[in-house]
Amino acid sequence: MDLNIRGKKALVFASSEGLGKAIAQALIDEGVRVIISSRSVEKLESCAQEIGAEGFIPCDLSVKGATRELTQSAIERLGGLDILVTNAGGPPKGRFDNLSTDQWEQSFQSLFMSVIESMQVAIPEMSRSKWGRILMITSVAGKEPIPNLTVSSALRAGIHGLVNSVSKEVGAYGITINAILPTFTATARLHEVRVDTETMLRSIPMRRLGIPEELGKLAAFIASDHAGFITGQAIAYDGGALAGI
Repeated sequence: MDLNIRGKKALVFASSEGLGKAIAQALIDEGVRVIISSRSVEKLESCAQEIGAEGFIPCDLSVKGATRELTQSAIERLGGLDILVTNAGGPPKGRFDNLSTDQWEQSFQSLFMSVIESMQVAIPEMSRSKWGRILMITSVAGKEPIPNLTVSSALRAGIHGLVNSVSKEVGAYGITINAILPTFTATARLHEVRVDTETMLRSIPMRRLGIPEELGKLAAFIASDHAGFITGQAIAYDGGALAGI
């Protein structure tokens, strides 16, 4: 299926590896001009060459104002912006009583304010062209809290509220805003959170992990012309793990 997005311009956060890289690759495969970003210049250089990205811009999502500058730089380099994919590495693992105020504040900047700041730049640009796709990669924890992922569960839920609220404000400009909620997926992050594999697989009815390339293709579809009437949604990529409808 031709997704009819060849030549569109995209910025993908946290895309030198993992889910972000898979999304960037899926968009590039559809002919999208993609700028990738992450903290590591070395990883970005390698990834950009491997997947054929238009270019890369280093950015630390935990720094106030960094994504505003990132998004503006991407617009200048691409000559516009049609697709924005926000994504971030997982926040600290732990129970509420084990988390410091500094950890909460840094996570709030990385997970929440980084999205706000980039949207403040992207939405006016997309409104001028009467076409835009904003896609936020969150987590199933934002819909059904996961033990010891307290920060993620709290802040991702707020992002889902943002998705639904802002989608209503910008729909008339041809802009859609959606979230994709992955469950346990075969990335390096899975090893970092040290989840018991047997317990994890029992929680997924399909009895396997998610695959980054699958999620990338889903993201490319949501960013396409064919998904132009889908907005304000939190779409699970979870193998049936969520109990709620």
